[in-house]
Amino acid sequence: MIKSGKISDRYIWFNEPEFEILDKRLKIRTSPHTDFWQRTHYGFRRDNGHCLLTPASGDFTLSVRTEFSGNRQYDQCGLIIRLDEENWIKASTEFETEKHSRLGSVVTNHGYSDWATVDVFGGISLMWYRIKKESQDFFIDYSKDGMEWHQLRIAHLHEPFSEISVGVYACSPMESSFDAFFDNYILE
Repeated sequence: MIKSGKISDRYIWFNEPEFEILDKRLKIRTSPHTDFWQRTHYGFRRDNGHCLLTPASGDFTLSVRTEFSGNRQYDQCGLIIRLDEENWIKASTEFETEKHSRLGSVVTNHGYSDWATVDVFGGISLMWYRIKKESQDFFIDYSKDGMEWHQLRIAHLHEPFSEISVGVYACSPMESSFDAFFDNYILE
């Protein structure tokens, strides 16, 4: 993702945010009212979060370390796998309050999102995420140290594809902004 102090030419922005490269870390400053969500429960549709993406085909493993300090409810950052606006997966740390936050994963198939969560302490600011693709199935894991991994969920994308976009994302669904940092990014 980052080579020689700049973003690799293989990566493109979707809804480009304010960003900078600090040594080997990508820093994203989110814009307010940005999110990835489709229809379920809330009824609204948002496809305007910030992503840095590259195409991937075949089976792969994608991992990253994230660091952030959320300001408002639902501020989030992590990994995203994206076919199009109606078919994608995201895994992230999502700020709720100073006392509790969530590790979350959202799978969106045919324009309907679901949301699975694990409650964690609100002061968590650093988390690793990993997504493994096998055929059209995805294994989503998290880690506090990048060595001991825990399963968040196993999911499936229903829409057939031979290539899909993968990368990091951050967004602020409410009236807020925050800085998200990404490093130790590996796509293999």
